[in-house]
Amino acid sequence: MTGIVKLKEVTKVIKGRTIIDSISFEVHKGEVFGFLGPNGAGKTTTIRMMVGLIGITEGDIEIAGKSIKSEFERAVHHIGAIVENPEMYKFLTGYQNLVHYARMSNGVSKEKIKEIVELVGLTERIHEKVKTYSLGMRQRLGLAQCLLHEPDVLILDEPTNGLDPAGIREIRDHLRFLAREKNMAVIVSSHLLAEMEMMCDRIAIIQAGKLIDVQPVQNFTEGSENAVAFEVGDAVKAIQIMKAQHPDMNIKQIDDRILIMIPKKKVPEMVSMLVGNQVDIYSVQEVTKTLEDRFLELTGGKEGSIHA
Repeated sequence: MTGIVKLKEVTKVIKGRTIIDSISFEVHKGEVFGFLGPNGAGKTTTIRMMVGLIGITEGDIEIAGKSIKSEFERAVHHIGAIVENPEMYKFLTGYQNLVHYARMSNGVSKEKIKEIVELVGLTERIHEKVKTYSLGMRQRLGLAQCLLHEPDVLILDEPTNGLDPAGIREIRDHLRFLAREKNMAVIVSSHLLAEMEMMCDRIAIIQAGKLIDVQPVQNFTEGSENAVAFEVGDAVKAIQIMKAQHPDMNIKQIDDRILIMIPKKKVPEMVSMLVGNQVDIYSVQEVTKTLEDRFLELTGGKEGSIHA
């Protein structure tokens, strides 16, 4: 599958300091692609280069086969973006704002504006002034603005910042709909781990300007080994038996539960061993690895703050 967005060895140097260090990845149509990293990791700088707000020091970015560096207007024609916060004329209505922005693109009809308004769920409030809108409504109006010219790529920098849980869910549902039903490539940057896990198909992790990894979400959260929790009658005895048979095994005790890192296929063998040594087992439960767990493994738990 060919990516509609391609970053090729992109580097950004500001005042002698390397902010982005030779990163490369592709984003495909029909997916929500997460750009995840701590505050200050370089997410916004990368997005600013992708939409042409700042120059690229080395490398190139292609949008639908067009270079941001050498074919800027043809490249950005395919992009709809909100970098940081959507800016609106608060003294105008939502509809008046959209009409104003529609004049900047060719062929945006009133029917198209109506369709976009319905898509983002603003039909009932679109003729009210933006100054009366909640933050979530302004985000949805910003999303409508991005979609007026029917872009192939939607780029949003921290789109759920400041939203309440209901607003976050609304934005998440809209983005997944656009990717799946409209076949758009949606790129979302965030430092919110749990939100990215629910929203994205693939995730790129960036730390201190370097790309750490790019994987489907399930690859981050599914490994060959997961933690398995055994609830037992005698935890001390169970640990002694386990260590005698497997001295290198990673074993943790939490109250009467024992957490061990083993492949799923090894669980029956472990159960048989404990039962054979007269250890009562009350439950066996797989503890699924979260995106937060994987992020901390990959980054060593350093470099800025990141929130689940």
